[in-house]
Amino acid sequence: MVTKKNQETTPLDGNEEPVKLDAVLNRLGAFGKHQLITMCMLALVYATNSMYNVNYVFAVEDVNYRCKVAECESAGTSFVVPWLNASDSELDSTGFKQCHQHPPLDNTCRVFNTSVSRECKEWAYEIPHSFVAEFGLACEEWKPPLVGTIHSFGSMVGLLVQGQISDRFGRKTAAVFAGTMGAVLGLTKSFATSFWLYLALEGLEAAIGDALSPMFMLSIEIVEKKRAVLFQMILLNCYTIGQIIMPFIAWGVPYWRNFLRVIYAPTLIILTYSFFLDESIRWLFSKGKKKQAIKLIEKIAKRNNVKVEKSLINKLNYIDEDTSSSVTDRKLLVKTFRSRIMLQRFLVCMVWWFTITLINFGMMISSVLISGNKYINFALLIMMDIPANIFYWLALAKYKRKLPLIASFIVGGVFCVSQPFMPKGYAWLGLALFMAFEMLATFSYNIVYMYTSELFPTYTRNSMHSICSAFGRVGSLLAPQTPLLMTYWTGLPAVIFGLTSLLSGALTLLMPETARTQLPDTIGEAEVIGKRSVVKYDPVKDCLKGT
Repeated sequence: MVTKKNQETTPLDGNEEPVKLDAVLNRLGAFGKHQLITMCMLALVYATNSMYNVNYVFAVEDVNYRCKVAECESAGTSFVVPWLNASDSELDSTGFKQCHQHPPLDNTCRVFNTSVSRECKEWAYEIPHSFVAEFGLACEEWKPPLVGTIHSFGSMVGLLVQGQISDRFGRKTAAVFAGTMGAVLGLTKSFATSFWLYLALEGLEAAIGDALSPMFMLSIEIVEKKRAVLFQMILLNCYTIGQIIMPFIAWGVPYWRNFLRVIYAPTLIILTYSFFLDESIRWLFSKGKKKQAIKLIEKIAKRNNVKVEKSLINKLNYIDEDTSSSVTDRKLLVKTFRSRIMLQRFLVCMVWWFTITLINFGMMISSVLISGNKYINFALLIMMDIPANIFYWLALAKYKRKLPLIASFIVGGVFCVSQPFMPKGYAWLGLALFMAFEMLATFSYNIVYMYTSELFPTYTRNSMHSICSAFGRVGSLLAPQTPLLMTYWTGLPAVIFGLTSLLSGALTLLMPETARTQLPDTIGEAEVIGKRSVVKYDPVKDCLKGT
């Protein structure tokens, strides 16, 4: 961190050359009062958003059910009854999933007519107030998984729109709107009176209630680039903590409606961010709002108790070629795609995002299939993300972006392809590879999230990032179907995960290194990344070597 003493003795005023924005961000500091307040507000969004994305795993949990036999039921009959197995010789081997029954031969319900099978009309549920029971989803096994599919589809559609909203109206506006709508729609879900209404609300929440993308953009744009990875590592751990806490909330609040209310109600506070959260200085400059940007710089300097000279601010050089009022956001996006270099990066990024979402969602689905307490299993799997987040920060600080991403894709791919060929007597080795691959999957995800944002210019950064992320949601749509491939060969899903990871690793060789270069504000600046030597951040000599 640059201290006040360092700042006062650095002769910035004497530099006659144009000053880049990172020079001012360096002067404002990375962990001053303003940044810490902003980080706390962002941390809440990260922690709660992690629950938004996967709460259906617990809210729409699988439950056992059996047919009600009118001749055998009584007011006090429980789910488990002595005659259950006799009433149906074809109970689901994974639990009680009874869709047909044999009629009793007498009122004692000890003997059933096994030559006759009839469809059930009513069911008794092991958990009477579960999602499946309240909406009567017995013997409609395709409906509960549809919630996760619709969530992924809604998120995919929403990202396509949300990125453009963020680039046009600002990171703050997009984040506050999405965060508030997520809370409102999430609470509304808890009052749903039918399965189809719940499904519609789930899709709508995923489409317009995900604030993570604009909040991420804000988090990397409020500090100079070399501090962004550390800043992001802290926020990623907040995201992970939210996911670790969620299964224990579900365990302690088993009724699905109350569970949703507990995790969504606190996020209504995001509405107040309209008054306390500041916009991205970089976005303001990219839209030609120089007066507002300078005013915000002065506000942050005062809050952080640092001095930023007027002469330094006046020398801020921001290329206004693409920020005039005559240039629309759509034209800027089209111009970005017309760049051959930008298009090549975009195509590689889409493969990255497809790979990481397919693998991460596939791993998450696999975690609840492991025998044992599903709440603890889920929490333990997510806990592996914490060392992955820390390793992400350390690796990027020392080895930049490109090499760690290639290594994680290649090593993870090898682990995954080799897992099905592990000897059956070494189950522990297969589990160890599973956990190691989970860490590498999270590590890759974190790098791709940061790497993608550094490849494109400010005025289309969120749009390009969101389009890549939206394409990646195709992977999350396919992930729930991968267990079906096990009917052909149990190791097929793992091999597919591994091969896609290896492909992504190979394609990364085509990408430029973005570490220790300035965050590009224009297409011209973005295109020259990787074509020149390391770019200095600003005229100030850094007291710490950054990433």
